[in-house]
Amino acid sequence: MSDFDVRLRAVTKTFGGRRALDDVTLDVRAGEFFSLLGPSGCGKTSLLRLLAGFDVPDAGTIELAGRDMRGVPPHRRDVNLIFQNYALFPHLDAGSNVAFGLRLQGADDISGRVARALAQVGLGGYERRSTTTLSGGEQQRVAIARALVTRPRVLLLDEPLGALDLPLRRGLQEELRRLQRELRMTFVYVTHDQDEALALSDRVAVLRDGRVEQVGTPREIYEHPATRFVAGFVGAANFLDGTGDGLVVRTEDGLVVPSPVRGPVTLLVRPEKLRLDGGVGCPAVVQEILYHGSTTRLVLRAGARTWVVEDLHGGAARGLRVGQSTTLSWRPEDVQVLER
Repeated sequence: MSDFDVRLRAVTKTFGGRRALDDVTLDVRAGEFFSLLGPSGCGKTSLLRLLAGFDVPDAGTIELAGRDMRGVPPHRRDVNLIFQNYALFPHLDAGSNVAFGLRLQGADDISGRVARALAQVGLGGYERRSTTTLSGGEQQRVAIARALVTRPRVLLLDEPLGALDLPLRRGLQEELRRLQRELRMTFVYVTHDQDEALALSDRVAVLRDGRVEQVGTPREIYEHPATRFVAGFVGAANFLDGTGDGLVVRTEDGLVVPSPVRGPVTLLVRPEKLRLDGGVGCPAVVQEILYHGSTTRLVLRAGARTWVVEDLHGGAARGLRVGQSTTLSWRPEDVQVLER
């Protein structure tokens, strides 16, 4: 048995002269919650459609559970797909929607498996409920139950929570993660929501313009981004341009950071690494204060540069007001060097 449920090698796909995927190579481990993260048009959904068999690559190979998928139609692949718009059959009740794939397979004990699947997603006893009377969150739970009930090797999820409001979205995020762990099923999850990807995933692939920018754990992606794009897309970031001489990097602002890199670089400072401590640092003026409950975000102006500061506990920001002067400081070890 393969250690990987999904393997792509040098996969390329073009639509109407536009390269949606460009030489993509990825591995997804068996039983992994793997997210594809990136802005609209980066190739996430195109990749999912290739895995599902709805489209075929122009070049490269796709393997599912060690089996080459060339020439294998969608219904012969051990995958299911959950859409953002639920894609339920409105003329069927919840139970019949969930049972649909089982009936196509000629499965046994359909009613029992449907009841268990609905109970797994918190809809026990909903078999006879019309899907048109269900809330958006309940409809998506039915869609999840329908996808899980046939026990596919790989579950493909295309922004499944994108149409839900925030409280429902967060609740279903937790349930999806719980289900994935309980079933030990491989999830390939498409999202443009960085917080969602970081919270749910074992690993994340960040895509840009059809190419993979970086693959890693959520912590690796956030704390050690490989490129400026990844750093800016995954979390808020403060960037400074500098030049390295092999020993240190110097910026126009006078910041000096030890680094063996030579040539032009970009320096990254995460907003939560900046401090407003009144000590030695850079004079700055508060331009905006945005209160988010557990955190407070401040926008400051220091010379010609704008800085974003994330105050995690509200202590340093408490008492500050727009227009007030303060001091912005950081530790050299909290500055990351990204080669350009």
